Amino acid sequence: MESLAQRAALLRESLHKSQQATDAVVSILGSFDSRLSALDSAMRPIQVRTHAVRTAHENIDRTLRSADVILTQFDRTLEAEREIQKGPHENLQGFLDAVDRLRTIERFFSSNRSYRSSDGVLNHVNALLSKALVKMEGEFQNQLSQRSKPMEPDRLFDCLPSTLRPSSESQPEGGKNTSSENQQNPEAAVYSPPALIEPKFVPLLSKLAQQLVQAGCQQQCSEIYSEARASALESSLKNLGVEKLSKDEVQKMPWEILESKIGNWIHFMRIAVKLLFAGERQLCDQVFECSQSLRDKCFAAITKNSLATLLSFGEAIAMSKRSPEKLFVLLDMYEIMCELQTEIDTIFVGESCSQMRDSALSLTKCLAQTAQKTFSDFEEAVEKDATKNIHTDGTVHPLTSYVINYVKFLFDYQSTLKQLFQEFKKEDGTGSELAAVTMKIMQALQNNLDAKAKQYKDPALMHIFLMNNIHYIVKSVRRSEAKDLLGDDWIQRHRRIVQQNANQYRRIAWSKVLQCLSGQGLTSSGGSGQVGSEGGNSSGASRAAVKERFRSFNVLFEEIYQKQCSWSVPDTELRESLRLAVAEILLPAYRSFIKRFGPLIENSKAPGKYVKHTPEQLELLLGNLFEGKQERA
Repeated sequence: MESLAQRAALLRESLHKSQQATDAVVSILGSFDSRLSALDSAMRPIQVRTHAVRTAHENIDRTLRSADVILTQFDRTLEAEREIQKGPHENLQGFLDAVDRLRTIERFFSSNRSYRSSDGVLNHVNALLSKALVKMEGEFQNQLSQRSKPMEPDRLFDCLPSTLRPSSESQPEGGKNTSSENQQNPEAAVYSPPALIEPKFVPLLSKLAQQLVQAGCQQQCSEIYSEARASALESSLKNLGVEKLSKDEVQKMPWEILESKIGNWIHFMRIAVKLLFAGERQLCDQVFECSQSLRDKCFAAITKNSLATLLSFGEAIAMSKRSPEKLFVLLDMYEIMCELQTEIDTIFVGESCSQMRDSALSLTKCLAQTAQKTFSDFEEAVEKDATKNIHTDGTVHPLTSYVINYVKFLFDYQSTLKQLFQEFKKEDGTGSELAAVTMKIMQALQNNLDAKAKQYKDPALMHIFLMNNIHYIVKSVRRSEAKDLLGDDWIQRHRRIVQQNANQYRRIAWSKVLQCLSGQGLTSSGGSGQVGSEGGNSSGASRAAVKERFRSFNVLFEEIYQKQCSWSVPDTELRESLRLAVAEILLPAYRSFIKRFGPLIENSKAPGKYVKHTPEQLELLLGNLFEGKQERA
């Protein structure tokens, strides 16, 4: 207990000391609080002054920065002004950069109108921009004038596929051959539109155009560009050979001259659309990249007159008086317009070019209509051909060779004709309409030949004439593409007509001669005719009658021989087969007659007077028939 009491006493003493220490600390802290409050009161005015100084400093910095920006704009204005004063000739890119800087400065002061100097600076900048605009217009025009040079024909020819390039010896002429080569191998037909302006200058022209458009000078820009490029395009076409001809001048030209000009026109159309117009469209798209409507408007203005000149010539041909020889050039023209139509629609895109697209399509349809009418006219002309001049030798009539050559040429245009018939809803794509028309032409020709054959007074020559002409038709068809279209039945039917006329000729021409070689009328019983001691024969044949038969045969044969040697069978195979057919009926009859009645003549005076030819000699003479030469037996 005593120990516990001692510990309690110590504890009380410790707690007392701790209380004293706590009170001392509280007293010290209380004095700190009052001192800090006094310090804070003393520092508050200083803090207020410090904040004011800091704010003033920030305001000064801000003002200095603004002043620096304004001064920078002033400096940029002065730099730009120096470039503007120099003009674009020395450094076009620098001039354009200066204009861009002025536009930036103009936007800056327009959006900061609170600056006291904004209005003055804006007036100055706008004056510089106006001056720059005038100089840009002048430079745009100057650059276009310097860079827009006409294309030389040789450069254009180099851009064509090799199959369409003219030879160095002659001027280019369009026509079926080059066109068909191009159609047969379209993959090889690579066109490379030329660079109408050196590529390195195009970006600068584009920037000038963009600046002018941004300044609201679309009209002036369009006029300057269109005038320069249109002049260059028209000069390029003129150098190529394109002429500005009125429709009246075209329609009054002699056909020989006009045919050549049509061939050239086809070539010119291909070059104009695929090279020159395509190049102009490409250039317009590059220069006026900033405005689609301006591109189309300028392109239309540039190409309008040139396209009209080319189409006008085609329209004059399409509206000229129709004649058969014009059909093929009409088909050539129609073909090239069809070939170019897709490209015309692609190149002459947009509302500004709509009239030009319509004009090209209208010409295509007009050519189709004229070609179709000419085609119909030809069929009618063949049947109604009233030429009276027939060859006295019965050879192939010029009308026949003309019509057959005409039909052969038509088959060079099979695809074009199918397209033409489809234009008028007459073709189903199988070629049936072309076959039907060809058959009509052939029938019209045959009808005309039948009429012409009646002009021959000699029926045998009439059949020679028909045989020659129908054979020429059949042989020509068999060797051409018409064979597949007309068919084997048509060919076989007309071969039979040839054979029928050959048989008719043989019957009519040689029947009287064969009658002379007949024993009929010479003997009473038709016996063997053996020679008796009195110079007669066992069947009672009279030497005088036999002599008369030989004399009649010689006269008739001489007459026929002379006449038919002057007749003509121009086809070698047909001529030989016809000679053989005559020999097959004449020589056996002649041999038989000589064998049977020749002995009656042998012992008479001057037997050679009656038996003028041996069978072998007669055979040789037959080999002279149908050569178209005068001969004597």
